[in-house]
Amino acid sequence: MPHHDHPSWLFDERRRFGDQVRARRMQRDLTQEALAERAGISRDTVQRIERATNNPRLTDLLRVARALETRLSDLLGE
Repeated sequence: MPHHDHPSWLFDERRRFGDQVRARRMQRDLTQEALAERAGISRDTVQRIERATNNPRLTDLLRVARALETRLSDLLGE
């Protein structure tokens, strides 16, 4: 759900990113726990990224991309 201080397009972009992370994680047959371990972040962070419920740190996004063996720009793409 969009935060009252953020425009709706920002939530839409976070949602799209989270959907990409989830899709790539599932393609690689990884659980959220396994992705978190590979990325060196908490499972809660992975869950919040996939659900678009927070503004993740850039370092966490980079760790997720590396753990998924992809570039961050590929996760941000359409």
